[in-house]
Amino acid sequence: MPRPRKPASPFRYFNSSPEIIRLVVFMYVRFPLSLRNVEDLLFERGIDICHETVRLWWNRFGPLFAADIRRQRVSRMRGFRQWRWHLDEVFVKINGERHYLWRAVDHEGEVLESYVTKKRDKSAALRFFKKALKRHGKVETIVTDGLRSYSAAMRELGNNERREVGRHLNNRAENSHLPFRRRERAMQRFRRMKSLQKFVSVHASLHNHFNSQRHLVDRQTYKLRRSAALAEWQSLMG
Repeated sequence: MPRPRKPASPFRYFNSSPEIIRLVVFMYVRFPLSLRNVEDLLFERGIDICHETVRLWWNRFGPLFAADIRRQRVSRMRGFRQWRWHLDEVFVKINGERHYLWRAVDHEGEVLESYVTKKRDKSAALRFFKKALKRHGKVETIVTDGLRSYSAAMRELGNNERREVGRHLNNRAENSHLPFRRRERAMQRFRRMKSLQKFVSVHASLHNHFNSQRHLVDRQTYKLRRSAALAEWQSLMG
């Protein structure tokens, strides 16, 4: 019986080591740094690469790393049924034109789904709901704002009775936009809808992975969680 073939390494055509590539993607996506900021910080460490190499590497490997993180988290959480989702949408300008970033956040502040549309009508809300439910399964309660698109889409899906609307109930979803807004300013906005969708998906996965909720735990627990997150990150796609 033939032995199963080992999957080819995604780093096989690159001269740089996987450790450097992971570091570059980590710095660019995790922190509000520009391409040239990352280039200068790496040069101080003795790593001489061009800012266009930073762009190439995050575009090539960012989605792979994010998919690996997301796959592990979805498999762990899919059987959990007492979820309380918080949904919100925020406008993002692409070449001066207004688009909408829909975001689903769970009761612990972890970003479950990010989805970009040109409108925020019933059709857009329905596509967002179907994508989130298909990936993460059923949910116990869904908290939204007063946008009518939510109620119209949820009625069609038959889960409108799970909806909750309140003045301050959705602060968790609104706060989840803040890391993205800081990152958006560093990138000087976006030029294509496709690149925005790609970046928010990668950014959300890395934010979830390294979000240790340090304001809720003591210093020692935070250090242990941070070390575990870094160790898991360094083993991705290994």
